[in-house]
Amino acid sequence: MSDAISPTVYVTYKGALGDRFDRSYYVEHHLPLVMQAWRRYGLESIAAFFPPVTHVGTVVICECRFRDAAAIETAFGSPETQDVMSDVPNFTDLAPARLRITPL
Repeated sequence: MSDAISPTVYVTYKGALGDRFDRSYYVEHHLPLVMQAWRRYGLESIAAFFPPVTHVGTVVICECRFRDAAAIETAFGSPETQDVMSDVPNFTDLAPARLRITPL
């Protein structure tokens, strides 16, 4: 897929100043857990983007790029997804929102 856009899911967390979100834990522990859980299903890369700490609204955007559209369904439907989701309270009380991106 060198010329095509990889199927992508963005996972976002939105909150207010003072909402708990441990960026260090997220980057050092949660993202490697996600990669380990879903690599076998076609997750090719994962990256986190953070707005300034003083920003109100989006706390983080996580970009998950997959091999193909079927890989997204397989990964999110896998038994390992329970481990990924049960780790969320370790770094935040905010609920994740998933956005699947479709090229125009």
